[in-house]
Amino acid sequence: MLDVGIVGAGPVGLGMAALLLRRGLDVAVFEKRSSPGAQSRAIGIHPPALAVLETVGAAAPLIGSGVLIRGGTAYSAGRKVGSLDFGLPGAEYPFILSVPQPRTLEVLEERVAALGSGVVHRGVDVLEAVPDDGGLVLRGSRTGAAGPAEPFEARCRFLVAADGAHSAFRAALGIPPKVRTYPDNYLMGDFHDGTPFGAEAVLFLEAPGIVECFPLPGGIRRWVVRTSRPVAEPSGRLLADLIRERTGAVVEPSSNSMLSAFGVRSRLAPAMVHGRTVLVGDAAHELSPIGGQGMNLGWLDAAALAPLLERMVRADRGRRDPALGRDLAAVEHARLRAARKASRQAGLNMALGRPLPPAVLALRNSVVGRAVRRPAVAGFVARRFTMH
Repeated sequence: MLDVGIVGAGPVGLGMAALLLRRGLDVAVFEKRSSPGAQSRAIGIHPPALAVLETVGAAAPLIGSGVLIRGGTAYSAGRKVGSLDFGLPGAEYPFILSVPQPRTLEVLEERVAALGSGVVHRGVDVLEAVPDDGGLVLRGSRTGAAGPAEPFEARCRFLVAADGAHSAFRAALGIPPKVRTYPDNYLMGDFHDGTPFGAEAVLFLEAPGIVECFPLPGGIRRWVVRTSRPVAEPSGRLLADLIRERTGAVVEPSSNSMLSAFGVRSRLAPAMVHGRTVLVGDAAHELSPIGGQGMNLGWLDAAALAPLLERMVRADRGRRDPALGRDLAAVEHARLRAARKASRQAGLNMALGRPLPPAVLALRNSVVGRAVRRPAVAGFVARRFTMH
């Protein structure tokens, strides 16, 4: 019997696997996709998450693969509104790391392989977890090498559901999340970077809505534009036109290498631990991608829950741990509180980027610009953006 089965080989599932393997647990990760995803959506790794990744040996290779964003600047109508320095006093990582998600997955899977052999099982679609004889039986299907899918079954003491915002296990447990839909839509894409911004994050606070851009390795820059309505047929040309109209920056549509149009909703589960199943990452709390905190929050969940899962396994094997229930409840409470805080921060980020009449926008920007010139305010805002 496995100590812990993990469903989902995304960044959070692989991060949890590495943390548990370091603790000597018998772990397997089951992923229904036959290969890692190639699209790069989550790119920002914040300092507290880097500290977690350092414990499994993943921080250094990721830092070596990424761009170190040490600060950001906001402009409006061609004028500078204000700047933030992410290098907080005493910070071990005085930057936000920008790295493509496929590289993050590659590094994490390499670290999992270094900590345990044969841990990740791709092409396995786990459909249910049935209580049985002091554990769980996982049942589903495995993609055959050249033929139809075959039945799959495995046994584990505990299950970590890292299966995303539409988590089947959260639904099966009867844990309805609190869902909120926002009036915000975005068009996002990666282009060759011909700007003078270098390794800086830049926000354009414009009357029709915000434009954001962030550096990526290889001379690429990610652009995110708020749109007035959902974009049914996204294209590099459309995004390039919106960027030019609002900011004056020229990007070459033919250099577009990633494109995504999305609306925003949040899902916050009322509980993360239900019997032998633990929800982490988007399965527990889907956040707006504006602000880039969702993946990082999942890694912080994993770091907080990994020692408790080890204790749960030891207790399940017969080792008495009278404080386990209390400590588990305390950690769950703290992680749900952190998710609510991150959700509020994402809401503020989106509100900052909504359309405003030019006169109101100019007044708001003037107030914001004066505020961030005060060191105490700038430090507070930088801590919120870097998840300190």
